[in-house]
Amino acid sequence: MFPKATLPATALAVILGAQSVAAQDLRADALEYFSALPSTIPAVRENPITPQKIDLGKALFFDPRMSASGVFSCNSCHNLATGGDDNLETSIGHGWQKGPRNAPTVLNAVFNAAQFWDGRAPDLAAQAKGPVQAGVEMANTPDNVVATLTSMPQYVAWFTDSFPDEAEPVSFDNFAKAIEAYEATLLTPAPFDAWLNGNDDAMTGTELAGLQTFMDAGCVACHNGINVGGHDYYPFGLIEKPGAEVLPEGDKGRFAVTETVDDEYVFRAAPLRNIAVTAPYFHSGVVWDLKTAVEIMATSQLGAELSDEEVDNVVAFLGALTGEMPEVVYPVLPAETAGTPRPSGEVIVE
Repeated sequence: MFPKATLPATALAVILGAQSVAAQDLRADALEYFSALPSTIPAVRENPITPQKIDLGKALFFDPRMSASGVFSCNSCHNLATGGDDNLETSIGHGWQKGPRNAPTVLNAVFNAAQFWDGRAPDLAAQAKGPVQAGVEMANTPDNVVATLTSMPQYVAWFTDSFPDEAEPVSFDNFAKAIEAYEATLLTPAPFDAWLNGNDDAMTGTELAGLQTFMDAGCVACHNGINVGGHDYYPFGLIEKPGAEVLPEGDKGRFAVTETVDDEYVFRAAPLRNIAVTAPYFHSGVVWDLKTAVEIMATSQLGAELSDEEVDNVVAFLGALTGEMPEVVYPVLPAETAGTPRPSGEVIVE
């Protein structure tokens, strides 16, 4: 028997040293584009976050009585058990209507520059008001929401504890602020964060190769920052427009907000955290396979022809953005009273 070949200690040290230098160089490059999630709940504008407000917001997030029908809650379309979205092409709402766009994840959404695919809501509080009033979603009104809340003494007490300095704590504005406070806690630290923070073992070699390709190919031009996207708006089909099944002609994106021709088919760059568990993809929700979505983006946004191995590596990197969910205990909600508005199958119009 021949002895097993081994590298001299000096040669092994050189190899390991070179690997360490390469890892440090990659991390330094990545930190030019990305930031790790914070370890604490981020502050939000004009809405101090307190434990009482978080608990109230959690109850409201899960309460289907905030919809006219008593069927749909925030969690219906942003299900915390399925990646913070509903895993449907487009969401189902009031009267089983189908919405026009795919529901984005609520996880880490506090770090987005604006909410919705077209950015029409500047923050999570503004976003919380939208679906409640949309006829295709929860089909309710601010007045009916407030009437529902004030009919239940427990909710009145919770609002009073959450907004102690206000003469009328139960309001539609405070309803939205409480939901915003709860959603700000929905952070999912991922292996990528651990790696950015210096843990060399947090990501595999394939995931790191995918990160390198992600940066070299130019994906970071749109998908960067703390949420790996969600910070700005870009034309879908910058180099080559995808087919109408992926980019429906009738949905012109941010144009509906700004009415500026330059904003036709412009959308907020999707935040990519937890993207591996939030299929289907794009605002149209027609692509169910993450690898296919990466190939479409490489062609339409970058004009790049990535090899099959490069695409697989990028998909592996995106998997390293899947984070650890905070513990979610389903809340026990206040009981209705004789004065609580009854559910209605009709759209409530003020």
